[in-house]
This record gives sequence, structure tokens and C-alpha cells, in this order.
Amino acid sequence: MEKEPMLKEILHALELHSQHIDKRFEQMDSKMDNMRTDLETKMDNMRTDLETKMDNMYTDLEARMDRGFDHLGKKIDGVRTDLTETQDTTDFLLSKTAQHEKKLRHYSEQQ
Repeated sequence: MEKEPMLKEILHALELHSQHIDKRFEQMDSKMDNMRTDLETKMDNMRTDLETKMDNMYTDLEARMDRGFDHLGKKIDGVRTDLTETQDTTDFLLSKTAQHEKKLRHYSEQQ
């Protein structure tokens, strides 16, 4: 008869130990869930930060390229103007040269 109460006490102790282990597993599960949530949050924040940085870099690059193209366009317009003026000057000089040659021919025919 003494064995039965002792066996009950052992079973009760095992049940208490099992409950304690179950509680520890629940705590570990909770900690793991919290760690997973924290990690996901950090990863989401890093992704958002990276996307923001990339968007900013893209916007800055577009702005720099636009400024560069504007500057290049102005330079090309200046060169175009210079070429037009040079062509006008050349045309003027050619017409004056032709006029002088005509006069010279006229004077040479008179002699």
C-alpha cells in the first residue's frame, strides 16, 4: 500500500515538471516569435531605407543629367551661332572678293 501513494507523488512530480517544461517551451516560442517579428521589422525598415536611398540617387542622377544636357545644349547653340556668324562673314567676304575681282577685271579691260 505504501507504493501507491509514492507512485502518485512521483506521477504528480512528473506532471508538475511537465507543466514547467511546457511553460518554458511557451516562453521560448514567445521569445522566438518576438525575435522573428523584430527581424522582419528591421528587414522591412532596411528595405524601405534602401528603396528611399535608391529613389533619391535616381532623382539626383536625373537632375544632374538634365543640368548637363541643358549645359550641353547651350554650348551647342553657342557653337551653332558662331558657325552661322562665320558662314555669314565668309559669304560677305566672298561677295566682296567677287566684287573686287569684277572691278579689277573691269579696270584691266579699260587699259
